[in-house]
Amino acid sequence: MLSLFDNFSVAFSYLSPMVGIYSLYTLGLGTGGPRYIWTIPVVVGLMMLVALVFGELASEYPLSGALYQYGKFCVGARYGWFIGWIYGFALLATVASVDSGAVGYITSLANVWFKTHLDPAKHLTIFAITGAIIVLSAILNWTGAKIMGRVARFGVYVETIGTFGVFIALAVHGFHQGFGFIFSSQGVEHLKSNPLGLDFGGNWWTSAALVAILANVYIFYGFESAGAISEETVGAQRQVPKAMRNALIYGGIASFALVLGLLLATPQLGIGPVVNGGINTILATLPGWLQDFFLIMVIVAFFSCGTAVQGAGARVAFALARDGALPLSHKIRAISRRFHTPANAILVGTIVPFLFLLLVLINPSRPVRILWFEYPAHVNALYALVSFATSGIYLAFFLTVLGALVARARGWKPNGIFRLGKWGVPVTLGGAVYLLLMLLNIVWPSSLSSGRAIFNYGWITLLVMAVIVGAGAIYEAVARPTRDVSNTT
Repeated sequence: MLSLFDNFSVAFSYLSPMVGIYSLYTLGLGTGGPRYIWTIPVVVGLMMLVALVFGELASEYPLSGALYQYGKFCVGARYGWFIGWIYGFALLATVASVDSGAVGYITSLANVWFKTHLDPAKHLTIFAITGAIIVLSAILNWTGAKIMGRVARFGVYVETIGTFGVFIALAVHGFHQGFGFIFSSQGVEHLKSNPLGLDFGGNWWTSAALVAILANVYIFYGFESAGAISEETVGAQRQVPKAMRNALIYGGIASFALVLGLLLATPQLGIGPVVNGGINTILATLPGWLQDFFLIMVIVAFFSCGTAVQGAGARVAFALARDGALPLSHKIRAISRRFHTPANAILVGTIVPFLFLLLVLINPSRPVRILWFEYPAHVNALYALVSFATSGIYLAFFLTVLGALVARARGWKPNGIFRLGKWGVPVTLGGAVYLLLMLLNIVWPSSLSSGRAIFNYGWITLLVMAVIVGAGAIYEAVARPTRDVSNTT
């Protein structure tokens, strides 16, 4: 069984400040300038409303599957099934996207240490390395919750070193900017001074900021995975809500420290070279051995994050299968006699990311016309799927919080150890409003020349979400997988 720290570690490893910042820092900086750092406390503070709602639900329903279970008991089996369908797909898409994000760092380290000539842009390289990470994560998830907990614990230590450690190392080496720098936009709202060539019409608050905030919106979730392993956690009704809050708070603090260090270490030449050259432009000022050390920390963080997400996704599949709500449910819900883990559900959590990984082979050399819009050139379909991973998570979050509002309107009174009391309705309503607004901000269609297209690829995110939700609706209408599912514990 998992302790509070194990449960927190899984949630924190999924949230993973290092993975998020190392993946999205240059986009946040290029769209919002240095002051984009102040979107971190905004996103963390508003997402805390959601964490409080989930904590109350987790305390009431400490079951594997988390969001699926919350929707099922708050509204009904069909409603919960849709949440599980969307959330499960989003999680397993995240596995493929996170693990593929490690490829560039692994090849860089291999090329330095072993004098190889691996090209991180080659399809075969991406497929081979990402596939190996997926399989290794599956083995660790399969061998037991305690092993998964230990991997996640190690991930917490690595994240701590890789965030606060980078800040300290850069500070010791010498910052190049004063604190006034982090309150400036460096003119990113103007086309002539935007390093990404984006035109926000000179409007930071009403244009650039709405795009820059997405660099953090894409990071601060994953805390809900603490609820996915409730049945494997000691004292889950008390510990899971606490783990969710702690993962979000610590993730926010660690992210702020890392971004602050990177901003203050920006060369006097300005943000342009960093946006175009990446974080390594800043880290290159550190001694070679320290660069290699932090590179290892980044790779471990990516692996730990992918393992945690895969474990959470597998448990959503297990929860659905246990209720007979998936094809081949009797197979998927099987438990390993040796390790007492949902072995076949973990297999599903391995196969589906592999299928998503095949999308890396789709990489058009010129824009492709699809219906009334274009798919951008030189963007492989796997990266486009990343945008669905976030929009799918936010849609599942919104439906879950909305379900909690519906339950309250029907007279539900939480009986778990953790309760919001008189703050229940305003906190739940605030969380629902935030999620809806950010979901719209993520999926809102835009031209490929706009700043938003960096995150949603024009119409692609909305289209992919519509296809997955539509496929679920067709399957649910035809197969009726929830006809025998009970809405009571």
